[in-house]
Amino acid sequence: MKKLRLPKFAFVFAIYFLFFSSSPAISGLVASYFSSDQYINPDDIDKIKNVLEMKIVAEKLKAYGLSPEEVKAKLSEMSPEQIHMLAQASNNLLAGGDGIGFVIGVLVIVLLVLVILKLLNKTIVIK
Repeated sequence: MKKLRLPKFAFVFAIYFLFFSSSPAISGLVASYFSSDQYINPDDIDKIKNVLEMKIVAEKLKAYGLSPEEVKAKLSEMSPEQIHMLAQASNNLLAGGDGIGFVIGVLVIVLLVLVILKLLNKTIVIK
């Protein structure tokens, strides 16, 4: 029978695989200090208030039958996750501007249609 060249290395290697490689992995979630369950970002509240002060939004809420007091009551009942989601959605509304981009886009589309029709030798008659 042959002797091992490095018997100590083989022993350490066997112990390593016995204890460390065969043990089950343990994982879990650890809550941070500023967990979304505990913390409401004041910037989110400010964004929501700015959107609610817009005339268009106030008119839409009134059309749906909600008074400003009811809206404030609903906001106080919302969870921090819902408030954050609403603030992110209000970013898109605030980025929309006052409609000048929409008007310019429509004018560009109309101009493109006119140029295409002119290139196809079609006449445009407005009566």
